[in-house]
Amino acid sequence: MRKLLTFFIVLTILTGCVRKEILDDVNLETGSAYDYIDNQIRGTALIPVYLPDKSVENKTFSASSSLSRDFLRDVQRQSSDPLVTGSLKVVLFGEKLAKQKGILALIDSFQRDPSIGAGLYLTVTEGEAKDVIEGKYGKRGNAVYLSNLIRHNMKSKDLPKTNLQRFLFDFHQKGKSPYLPQIRSLSDDQIEISGISFFRYGKVVQTIPAAKMFYFKLLVDNYSEGTLKVNIDKEIASIESIRSKFKMKLAARNPYTVNVHIKVKAMLNEYTGASVTPKGIKEIEKKVEKDIESECLKLTKGFQENEIDPVGFGHFIKSRTRNFNFKKWDTDYQYLKVNVHADVSIIESGVIE
Repeated sequence: MRKLLTFFIVLTILTGCVRKEILDDVNLETGSAYDYIDNQIRGTALIPVYLPDKSVENKTFSASSSLSRDFLRDVQRQSSDPLVTGSLKVVLFGEKLAKQKGILALIDSFQRDPSIGAGLYLTVTEGEAKDVIEGKYGKRGNAVYLSNLIRHNMKSKDLPKTNLQRFLFDFHQKGKSPYLPQIRSLSDDQIEISGISFFRYGKVVQTIPAAKMFYFKLLVDNYSEGTLKVNIDKEIASIESIRSKFKMKLAARNPYTVNVHIKVKAMLNEYTGASVTPKGIKEIEKKVEKDIESECLKLTKGFQENEIDPVGFGHFIKSRTRNFNFKKWDTDYQYLKVNVHADVSIIESGVIE
């Protein structure tokens, strides 16, 4: 009985220590944007305002500071209710900030905030992030629209999986470099994913366009869905429902040589030619294999030139090499030989024009 009484006393004390927030009495920050303006970091907080007709109005507060997280303190003076970060879904980093100042200080503050989830989506914007987050996208609010845009493109399009947790893992993992999606505004109410930005020491050093994202995803992630258009002479083939897997094998150590085997299964959904024969399907398969091998090699060479390793060759080789010396890896990486072998199978054909 005495133990039970003690338990309830402790429980009462602990419950009294928990800070309570009533939703109607706070402003929930669902998105934020950061830019580098006049040697200061300008932060913009996105707050959804729910209207009687169930639509959402996007309200923003902005403030600038020399310290990365001071803007939250400053925008509190602009908000009629306390601003809380427990519902943060997406964070946008402006192009200038990501390339010149770097985003590590901000990333560090996010991981230290217990109210922010590890699944938070991060992205780099073309131009200023404030302009992007202040658009008007959909009826459920900009943060929901942006997070759904990123999630959808990871699941069924060409964007590899990434979020706050994966970015931090890649950053702290020796032999691996982090990357984030890049987005751009097409108009006040339209936005698109325009590429992938790659980081070295927290700064963007390379970006690939959307047209190359398919090949990068083949190197670092498995497709569960996907699409690709291929030019065959004067005809065009549309390949859909792509499934892919990749494997790496350490073939040699002097110099280091890695063989990457990419296996792709897909459906030929559309072909502009008069007919498609088994021979024609084989030609399409060979063309896709050639494109995959060529484009993936171009990507890996570009990564070596920029001294980044988003594919994770260093981490892979370390896991298969006893007494691996990371002090030599920066030099060894420049001489790394990568061989890409693609195996494409079209298992079904569809519409023929």
